[in-house]
Amino acid sequence: MHKGSRLCGAVQYEVTGDVAGLSVCHCSQCRKQPGHLWASGFVPDTALTIMRGDGLKWYASSKTAERGFCGTCGAYLFWRKLGEDTTSFSLGSLDGPIGLKLQKHIFVADQGDYYDISDGLPHQQ
Repeated sequence: MHKGSRLCGAVQYEVTGDVAGLSVCHCSQCRKQPGHLWASGFVPDTALTIMRGDGLKWYASSKTAERGFCGTCGAYLFWRKLGEDTTSFSLGSLDGPIGLKLQKHIFVADQGDYYDISDGLPHQQ
């Protein structure tokens, strides 16, 4: 189990079970929303519990996906594709040591020109 929250505390959640898809997304939407990159993992919706959600808002970022963010502090927490039963969550929002390791970089063709990817992880265009 992992617990996560935003700095302001208006959104708190926990995930249970195995976390999949540990990645850093470099697409333009994932760079623009948080201001740099989106590092995330995902779990089935049944493994995600919102413990406190009074600040949680959802934004339809495209015709196929939406992003969950804190309406109090503006921090971006979740991503989910419409019609699927999984939700991605921000690895940076997890509390304490998490014991998880990134597996890959995705959408690297959209990578910003102001940084390099040099950690040796696989890349997906």
